[in-house]
Amino acid sequence: MELGLTGRRALITGGSSGLGLGCARALAAEGATVVIAARSQERLDAAAASIEGPVHTLVADVADTEQALSVVQRAQELLGGIDILVANAGGPPPGTFGTTPMEAYLPALQLNLLSTVAMCQAAVPSMCERGWGRVVAITSMSVREPIPHLILSNTARAGLTGFLKTLSGEVAGKGVTVNSLQPGLHLTDRLAALYADPSAVAAGVPTGTLGDPDDFGRIAAFLCSDSANFLTGTAIPVDGGALHGLQ
Repeated sequence: MELGLTGRRALITGGSSGLGLGCARALAAEGATVVIAARSQERLDAAAASIEGPVHTLVADVADTEQALSVVQRAQELLGGIDILVANAGGPPPGTFGTTPMEAYLPALQLNLLSTVAMCQAAVPSMCERGWGRVVAITSMSVREPIPHLILSNTARAGLTGFLKTLSGEVAGKGVTVNSLQPGLHLTDRLAALYADPSAVAAGVPTGTLGDPDDFGRIAAFLCSDSANFLTGTAIPVDGGALHGLQ
């Protein structure tokens, strides 16, 4: 399928590894010029070497709202504009209500909610002016089915989902779509940090496997395509069938 992404300009945050890198690879494979952003230049350089096609790197920590704004502005200057924003960030520390202090909530909200709000504020207006744009945010399956030991992630990403749904309705008539992907268990550094034996948790996934970040990236690329013009305001689980709810 021709996705119509040749010549499109994409910024992917958290793009040096995992799901962000999978998205960058998929978009580049479809002809987009990509900018990957992350906190480490060394990791960015290694990631860029694995991407076929035009790729640029920017060092930024999107947990800092000012850096979240500036990374969009820098990417716009570098590429002459941004058509696609893939908003991705690592997860906050695990914890329960009883083990999580009050002061831990604000950093989590900055990382997994306010960073994307800031990037959208910087990127979406020019998309609307051009009459075409794509925002894809990577959240978590915990938005639909909270994970007991991840109270910070559950809280922040649920708030982000509300923001994205509201934004999608406001810009839908201007050629800009806004969607989120809700990953389940994928082979990423985050999974390795949460579970001593990541392969063991695959038994709880109906497919019997863990997700491949490159497969995830191809789903994101479709959401960014011309074929997905009529798909907006959605929050799509990519979880191997692990969620138990009907919707």
